[in-house]
Amino acid sequence: MPVPPDPNVLHPMPGQPRVVLLKPLVTSPLIEVGEYTYYDDPEDATAFETHNVLYHYGPEKLAIGKFCALGTGVRFLMNGANHRMDGPSTFPFPTMGGAWADHFDLLAGLPSRGDTVVGHDVWFGRGATVLPGVSIGHGAIIGAGSVVTRDVPAYGLVGGNPARLLRTRHCDQDIARLLALAWWDWPAEHLTAHLRTLMSGTVDQLEDAAPVPPPR
Repeated sequence: MPVPPDPNVLHPMPGQPRVVLLKPLVTSPLIEVGEYTYYDDPEDATAFETHNVLYHYGPEKLAIGKFCALGTGVRFLMNGANHRMDGPSTFPFPTMGGAWADHFDLLAGLPSRGDTVVGHDVWFGRGATVLPGVSIGHGAIIGAGSVVTRDVPAYGLVGGNPARLLRTRHCDQDIARLLALAWWDWPAEHLTAHLRTLMSGTVDQLEDAAPVPPPR
């Protein structure tokens, strides 16, 4: 029986150190990544936690699903980037230290949009930026250079700054069928046997390939 690739190998592509699987790489308890999700960066892909997840002072989490593809320079801005906006100045004086540090209470209760959540099978183009608290649905595509300021629906294709919905990859009926199939939860051995259907087949064919075909 063909053996699927190991999801715990840091560099899955021989001779390509620029590509890393994120699940075996990340160490922060505030970051969760599913199996086979990868990041590509010719400079230092292993620095993802510090170079690509910014202002992550907690307690909000970043959750990324399985089988996601992250192009070079994709960045997630977390809630720690927020500043007060209700006074004359937005400058975070207490963080500079000295006597200003006595006023750290002024930074308490900064606005929070909650966790940032990315579904399964999401493709991020080069240089995309995701703002705090955004939820991105399964199967979405984020165009290169996009700035995602609001939630993205499942199988939506977004682009621009701020990113807007350009179209969906499938009709509403087929999106519902794909979400019900949840192929990303199939055993890796079963995925291996049906890769051609996953990459180039129809939704009907994928239903037929399911470990337990859903009723139609």
